[in-house]
Amino acid sequence: MEVEESDILNFNDSIRSIIVKLNHYDVADDLWYHQAAEDFWKGVGKFFYLVKPSETSFERVEEVPNYFNEAWPYFLLFILLENVLLWAERKPIMRINDSITSLSHGLAHECSKLVFKAIESYCYISIYTKFRIMDLPWNNPTTWYLAAISMDFFYYWGHRASHEIHILWAQHQVHHSSEEFNTAVGLRQSVLQGCSFIFYLPMALIIPPSLFITHQHFNLLYQFWIHTKAVKTLGPLEYIFNTPQHHRVHHGSNIWCLDKNYGGVLIIWDRIFGTFASEKNNEEIIYGLVVNRPSFNPLQLQTFYTSYVFQRFSEMKTWKLKLCSLFYGPSWRPGSPRLGLEEEKIKVGPRQKYDIKIPTWCNLYILVHFCVIIYGYHKMSSYYLVLSPFSILLFVVYILSSLTSIGMMFDNHPYACVLEVLRCMLLVTAIQNFEFPALDQTVLTVMEVFFLLSGLFWFLKCTKVIQIIPKEKLK
Repeated sequence: MEVEESDILNFNDSIRSIIVKLNHYDVADDLWYHQAAEDFWKGVGKFFYLVKPSETSFERVEEVPNYFNEAWPYFLLFILLENVLLWAERKPIMRINDSITSLSHGLAHECSKLVFKAIESYCYISIYTKFRIMDLPWNNPTTWYLAAISMDFFYYWGHRASHEIHILWAQHQVHHSSEEFNTAVGLRQSVLQGCSFIFYLPMALIIPPSLFITHQHFNLLYQFWIHTKAVKTLGPLEYIFNTPQHHRVHHGSNIWCLDKNYGGVLIIWDRIFGTFASEKNNEEIIYGLVVNRPSFNPLQLQTFYTSYVFQRFSEMKTWKLKLCSLFYGPSWRPGSPRLGLEEEKIKVGPRQKYDIKIPTWCNLYILVHFCVIIYGYHKMSSYYLVLSPFSILLFVVYILSSLTSIGMMFDNHPYACVLEVLRCMLLVTAIQNFEFPALDQTVLTVMEVFFLLSGLFWFLKCTKVIQIIPKEKLK
């Protein structure tokens, strides 16, 4: 069989075309990987305030990305990395009950932001529009840095007030309620933490709203990674910046740790205003509240101290004492200074941590359902602007009830299985009777079957409470 010259030429052209296409795909792949790597490291940099003013300055509020929501994959990555470091150092890794409880508080806080963010934006923009004393250019680096410093300065005072004013401490204590100190604790926040925006309103006199929101995100992201025992010291940076070493002191319940190191990004405010304390190498820091609440139930941890504050309020005999019980420090007693007497404060020493041993299958069940909750939150939160107030309310109730059920399972509460059955059955009913624009039909069908089987499982378990053995009994 003879081969025509034209056939050879056509064959060569085909080979050349394939090579060109492969080279094109290689270049495209290289560009994609390069862009992905660049985006990844930019995402990491946001946790350390390593961002360019030119890339994070926006004229309008609606142009500002939700940096905090975008950071959730990085939160989980940092938590995983910390566990790897702990494992490599042969130290205990994070307890799943405490870590999921911390993340539950973070998720509940995110739900509350659906309400408080609207109020915060309205108040800040109204003050800026009507009362600002100067027009600073939003795209000027000087304005950007001024906004960053202002944000941290007012954070210091808001944070300090949250420790020194009893009714504010009733909310902020949630963040200090863990007996651990790790990156997961960085997400443990009160659902009423959004009320703290009032401390930032003076910024509205000069700082454009878009920069206020931008630096609010970056300030919070920075504070996430300093919740760790894996980083010992950062050398000369310790003099200027808030670091894990400084923040470990802040979270301690030892006498010498109380009411110290309030700074967010900068520690200079504590050095200036006399609230700084260095970590002591020869003394163990005890984490948690001075008087801990033994529970993993986020609903209980969010509310128990507020009940205590109002109980004290009702016990006071005069209105002056009643107001003092609300607006003086947590250690205040009638006849004592505003922040209480040092000698009357409880001295905390080494103590056994609250812990419950539950079966591995139960931990896995909780972990899977918690991932489903996070998935549902991120899908629905992206649509909340087009949802009706009633739909948002139902969504928030679903999140909070789910987190409460998980906490009760960790606590081995006798009614945990009953609540879980009700939760799963209500979710199946909701999927069958309501529309969920954020989820496609296949996902909804899978979730319907998933919750139906989960509810059936717990219905069968309701007749026999799971045998859970406290760890101390295993020793």
